[in-house]
Amino acid sequence: MTKTNYLIETRGLTRRFGSQLAVDDLDLHVPAAGVYGFLGPNGAGKTTAIRMLLGLIRPNDGEVRLFGQSLTGNHQSLMRRVGALVESPSLYPHLTGRENLEVTRRLLGADRNLIELALATVKLTKDADRRVREYSLGMRQRLGLALALLNQPELLILDEPTNGLDPAGIHEMRDLISRLPEEFGVTVFLSSHLLGEVEQIATHIGIINEGHLLFQGTLGELQSKQQTLLTVGVKQVDAATEFLANSGWSVERSIDDLLNISTKTPDDAARINKLLVDRGLEVFHLAMSQRSLEDIFLSLTNGAGRSG
Repeated sequence: MTKTNYLIETRGLTRRFGSQLAVDDLDLHVPAAGVYGFLGPNGAGKTTAIRMLLGLIRPNDGEVRLFGQSLTGNHQSLMRRVGALVESPSLYPHLTGRENLEVTRRLLGADRNLIELALATVKLTKDADRRVREYSLGMRQRLGLALALLNQPELLILDEPTNGLDPAGIHEMRDLISRLPEEFGVTVFLSSHLLGEVEQIATHIGIINEGHLLFQGTLGELQSKQQTLLTVGVKQVDAATEFLANSGWSVERSIDDLLNISTKTPDDAARINKLLVDRGLEVFHLAMSQRSLEDIFLSLTNGAGRSG
């Protein structure tokens, strides 16, 4: 992929707060027409990075490029092409949903018809004339997303958009975000710590911890770098655990006395099964599974970040 296809590109992006290094030498490459999941635990540097992408704070070092142009010197023109929802949306609770959109529409100088389009996109048309103080948290988040879509952005930047939502609200937001690239041609940059949710909608993944980018690429590329998990059930658990460990395999015993073994190919499963059977151990269960994004994330972030 050529650089011209990156909607977001950062080079050596660094931000300090006093002696604390919040973001360290961050190189992001976000391609067009997809959902980029920017993952990390709380305090990893996600929000600081997003604020630099939007020009809300300046980096100490490095550069942000949007649509192939440097953010420095082009902030106003580039932000016309970007929509953003950072933390909780700023809403007027005494106004209706439609009136909130009208306030922003006038500031943007956008067409009136875009209000109805934004309401329909986030499925708030039937509640548009209710006062926002009557909205649930999920409805407020969807209204905030409608505000971000009013200028028909090419790029939508969302910082933890499902924070505080109940399972139904999370599902609604996930469904909405997943539709945006195909139906509206919007590229979504989404930060989150809800790994299971992001796994269902992201085309690309970036994992950050303690300000450092640990991985960047497609979900498939991330999974291919990780070992497959082989689960083995054997009657003689203690003997099997010791035997496999002495044979050079990494073995973890689960609470239900199944053995979890990191493998790379289906041939490994056949080899382990043969070793156990030849040893006279009785195997009653054998299953291979791809590790979840959450498992991969935890293995990458466990002690991986340097102090800063």
